[in-house]
Amino acid sequence: MVKTQTVIVTGGAKGIGASISRSFYDHGYHVVIGARQDNGFATKLGKRARFQATDVKVPQQLRDLVKYTLDWTGHLDVMVNNAGFSKWCPIEKVDEDLWGQMVDTNLKGTLFSCQAAAKFLQQNGCIINISSLAGKRGSANNAVYCATKFGVNGITQALAKELGPRGIRVNAVCPVYVQTPGLEKALREPAAPPHGKDVQIYLQEFAISNSALGMLPTGEEIGKACLFFASLEASAITGQCINIDCGVSPQ
Repeated sequence: MVKTQTVIVTGGAKGIGASISRSFYDHGYHVVIGARQDNGFATKLGKRARFQATDVKVPQQLRDLVKYTLDWTGHLDVMVNNAGFSKWCPIEKVDEDLWGQMVDTNLKGTLFSCQAAAKFLQQNGCIINISSLAGKRGSANNAVYCATKFGVNGITQALAKELGPRGIRVNAVCPVYVQTPGLEKALREPAAPPHGKDVQIYLQEFAISNSALGMLPTGEEIGKACLFFASLEASAITGQCINIDCGVSPQ
């Protein structure tokens, strides 16, 4: 009998995270969604999905999330660190509150989630960090977010070396814009790249002028990439930060 695998997805109840959660669920996984608020998405997915209230800024809650998962299924196979916070802000307006919120969510949350999961992941276990193209190149009014995502990529590469001897692989996915309600809200901020232009028009023009394929990736495509990294087909891949960007930044 084949064991049903278990995945945790932080921030897995909406946006890109929801697409990732659904991808794993549809592939037969038990899915534990860790997020601050329960919007009913786990219930909507079905009986192999559960919600656990989790603020990734609090390491103890991340440890509790892993314990909850182990108490339910008895094992943890994949950890997807998706929870994140994004906000464009010019350097003159960056304050310690913005810095603290973004660093604690994107960087501290990722590190301590990896720590909580690594203790219990077995041979062929996998950590997938949802980073960003902003973790590889800077952009205006985005210094704090870029700093955190560059850091996520650094964590990914370092832990791949550290956890590799245990048979645990660590990779990152680096999307460009993925159209979600959260992204659309962020792009409406005055300091965001559209600078007041209609968000839909901005994204269409960005795709045409910047991506090789003339389009932007979907949440479903991010989910499929995560499924691949979690699979044995990716057994030789670790320490990589892979762009899912339709060719915006070829490497």
